[in-house]
Amino acid sequence: MRSLLLASLFVSTATLAQAPTPPVAAQRAHEVRAPFGAVRNDEYYWLRDDTRKNPEMLAYLGAENAYTDAMMAPLKSLQNKLFAEITGRIKQDDSSVPYRQDGYYYYRRFTPGADYPIVARRKGSMTAPEQILLDEPAMAKGSGYFAVSGFEASRDGRYFAYAEDKVGRRQYVLKILDTITGKMLSDTVTNIEPDLVWGSANQLLYVEKDPVTLQSKRIKLHIIGSPADSDRLLYEEKDDTFNIRVTRTASGKFTCIVAEATTMTEQRCAPFGQPDRMTLIAPRTKDVLYRAEHANGRWIVRTNAGAPNYQLKSFPDAALGKPSSSWKTLTKPGDFIDDFAAFDTFTAIAERHDGNKRLRLLSRTGKSTLVDASEPAYQMSLDDNHEAATPWVRYTYESLATPTTTLEWNSATGKSRTLKVQPVPGYDAKNYVTERVWTIARDGARVPVSLVYKKGLKRDGTAPLFQYAYGSYGLSSDPDYSIATTSLLDRGVVFALAHIRGGQEMGRHWFDDGHLAKKQNSFNDFVDVTRDLVARRYAAKGRVAARGGSAGGLLMGAVANQAPQDYAVIVAQVPFVDVLTTMLDTSIPLTTNEFDQWGNPANEADYKVMAAYSPYDNVRAQAYPSMFVSTGLWDSQVQYYEPAKWVPRLRARKTDSNPLLFRINMEAGHGGKSGRFRSYADQAEMYAFVLDRLGIKN
Repeated sequence: MRSLLLASLFVSTATLAQAPTPPVAAQRAHEVRAPFGAVRNDEYYWLRDDTRKNPEMLAYLGAENAYTDAMMAPLKSLQNKLFAEITGRIKQDDSSVPYRQDGYYYYRRFTPGADYPIVARRKGSMTAPEQILLDEPAMAKGSGYFAVSGFEASRDGRYFAYAEDKVGRRQYVLKILDTITGKMLSDTVTNIEPDLVWGSANQLLYVEKDPVTLQSKRIKLHIIGSPADSDRLLYEEKDDTFNIRVTRTASGKFTCIVAEATTMTEQRCAPFGQPDRMTLIAPRTKDVLYRAEHANGRWIVRTNAGAPNYQLKSFPDAALGKPSSSWKTLTKPGDFIDDFAAFDTFTAIAERHDGNKRLRLLSRTGKSTLVDASEPAYQMSLDDNHEAATPWVRYTYESLATPTTTLEWNSATGKSRTLKVQPVPGYDAKNYVTERVWTIARDGARVPVSLVYKKGLKRDGTAPLFQYAYGSYGLSSDPDYSIATTSLLDRGVVFALAHIRGGQEMGRHWFDDGHLAKKQNSFNDFVDVTRDLVARRYAAKGRVAARGGSAGGLLMGAVANQAPQDYAVIVAQVPFVDVLTTMLDTSIPLTTNEFDQWGNPANEADYKVMAAYSPYDNVRAQAYPSMFVSTGLWDSQVQYYEPAKWVPRLRARKTDSNPLLFRINMEAGHGGKSGRFRSYADQAEMYAFVLDRLGIKN
């Protein structure tokens, strides 16, 4: 049992810092079998403990943290300096832009030094007295992790419901505040999603999760004052490849239940206050995705039926429940429609053009107005739009160099107004340059890359490069401003955001060409971008860092196996690296609804595709770059034991002497530490490691 521990685990950290020795995990034979007969040996399978109480496993994780502490000790001053720089760019007493809903203005505000905000509202106008709904700093006291989400006030404003998580496992607990008495109700429901919708003055719809797989399974109706075990079941999803959620329409006149898989959608809606009268918008059909919204007597539907990049259609209230063949077409197939918001007199469309997300307004008469931008790489995103009876659409604009700016555009006059520019003390956007370049991948695909660097940088092939990508689930990686990245830029680092296949930056085909049997394209794109930027002299060969998290951590694992020579250091955060074992086990949370993303390894053809790139299964005897791996013990998205097995296998097989560090947050889940300051402590540690490996000491 003791073989897995550091020989000097219980000596002082100072002694460890003198001659740190990496932990050695015990190897125990364990066969993992596929239904068709394929067998693999997983010598570190024993590190999986679903209870997270196994003392031997916990001792090993503790040893890894101790080793990381020892290895990082010489960089502690740099880490502290980075943390001070990053958090110094946070305005201490910041507040959000208020939004109006049901006669109240809701907002969040921070007090100096607070990790969490105060959630408040004012009735009628922002000059009215403030009513504090949640004092999150007080609520978070004594908790290693704290998060609240799903805020939803009843239509009359009396009750304020929210979902609370004090573990990081994303198994939320329902809480309800009586805003008249100022007291919390005794009503609680455990193991829910943070999706809450009020049905009437005392009825609340919520989503219950499966306690083992953590998938959203049932929509239930809770009545104020009644016990949770008496809550009525409204809908149950029988297909484990689907997730479900509950929403209300922009008009506020309908409550909807949405079932979603990777390639299918099904939505049903009922008049407000009548959840038993659900009407199906359109039945689930293979490869058909859609979303329906309601405003001013008509429905707007974003659908990919007959249009891979989506188009908008509409139908009147009287046609609800009728076949989609009767729907009227509002937009022609073209640029990828990423999102939309329905208003009484217009529709706001977030669309993708040449890899950028921009905004377009479409009036009910068919007039189209484009909201353009001046930077080469940017993103516009629809923001808090809670009321349909307004000519103003709220959106945000940002780039790798421009802090988030919240604006509103008037659909009637064409005028815009700036509501807020993210305050960043000590930062001047004029000192930085952002670019959009295109890499020609090995198969001829044009891959967009967003760059940012400090003005005056010489393209002489000597600069260090920090490259990030995600490339999965059709989730696009848009260029957004980061207060942390600025610390890299100020040290001469070029930051690159590679928009690789697997996202949807270039349209639906970008996703189709980067998942299932074509997943290898994601990895090739990333490596090809690196080599192209080095060839163009944006960076020096041998001074490139790569970073990815979750499915982007899988990307890092594949890149580390396939092109280790191209990187000086790789950061893999909460990495999904044990693809075959996880996808073969349907008891592991969130597995079954991802078969359309990765494939089902119970099928031999899918198994072979996944086996060819699965990072854990392709670790080999070769030199690897320096690596920094992180996870959270309570991660519900990627279980901690995936990286916990990957790290010792890497150590046992790699032929180099480069450092491999493994940081485990024992009080957090997939998103890491909570709080606006604490979350940057981990980032400062990772940055210190990366900068040191790139040869930047200051």
